[in-house]
Amino acid sequence: MQKIGIMTGGGDCPGLNPVIRAVVKRAHLEEWQVIGFRNGWKGLIENDRILLDGKSVSGILPKGGTILGTSRTNPYKKPSDVEKIKQNFASNELSALIAVGGEDTLGVASKLFGEGLKVVGIPKTIDNDLSCTDYTFGFDTALNIATECIDRLHTTAESHNRVIVVEIMGRHAGWIALQSGLAGGADIILIPEFPIDVDEVCNLIKKRHERGKTFSIVAVAEGAKLSNHEIVLEQKLDEFGHVKLGGIGNVLGKLIEDKTGYETRVTVLGHIQRGGSPTAFDRILGTRFGVKAVELIKQGKFGDMVSLQGNNVVSVPLSKALGALKLVPQDMYDMAKVFFG
Repeated sequence: MQKIGIMTGGGDCPGLNPVIRAVVKRAHLEEWQVIGFRNGWKGLIENDRILLDGKSVSGILPKGGTILGTSRTNPYKKPSDVEKIKQNFASNELSALIAVGGEDTLGVASKLFGEGLKVVGIPKTIDNDLSCTDYTFGFDTALNIATECIDRLHTTAESHNRVIVVEIMGRHAGWIALQSGLAGGADIILIPEFPIDVDEVCNLIKKRHERGKTFSIVAVAEGAKLSNHEIVLEQKLDEFGHVKLGGIGNVLGKLIEDKTGYETRVTVLGHIQRGGSPTAFDRILGTRFGVKAVELIKQGKFGDMVSLQGNNVVSVPLSKALGALKLVPQDMYDMAKVFFG
């Protein structure tokens, strides 16, 4: 009987459990065993594993998070950790490993494939910034949550005649902020791809007030830059070399209040955007990705990542998918600016 492994790495994300469930269900049609490794690459290093069967995945489809746990462990920080992964891959008699994660997790998977391990990738990020796939699961859930929050902020902003700055997730790409801002009717949307001109933002808000609009909603992605300068919560780096972004909402809120004189409040959505039950879209996309990953293993297409292109789930080389981040293009942001002010 063949055995395949699966792990989930990076930030938790709605849709991970549907992926795990789909992998187990599809693998069992081949009479393959599925071994789940706990807490991302850490589980492969420590050989912390669990046998996944029908009972293990029963009822997990609507649940957020991941039953396997996750971490931001980077095995390439220590050469000995990479060797431990190889040893545990062999000792568990794995035919292949399915790595579910974003740019960092899949980057490790790609390196391991280059060193001879049979690996298949599944893209996961609420930021929707991975290349070679139109959507990643988790994005639709985050988008819907952020849109609902903006809808709710409208009523309190209008009631109190305030400017409300809402800080939304998005480290390097502003897809959630852009689309939730459009869907929620935000008056200004600020994203990492285009540096913030505070004076321009304040002028737009003043013009709204001159037209009789006594409130404004400003949607800003956490990674948005102020005069080409990132706002960071702390300088300490994670294992993949990333600083902890955030704080732009509070900085921007104070600048707006100081420059306009209008009362300004800040709401930071934070992790609420990626918690809770996944949307129907994300449950289905995660399911399709899980099934496709097992089929890639059956076909011997290792070193590939599953991908949504149009309405088709296909595969692309991991190396190609990790070439560059998928950022919001100028023409799409220009379209959004039609509705500013």
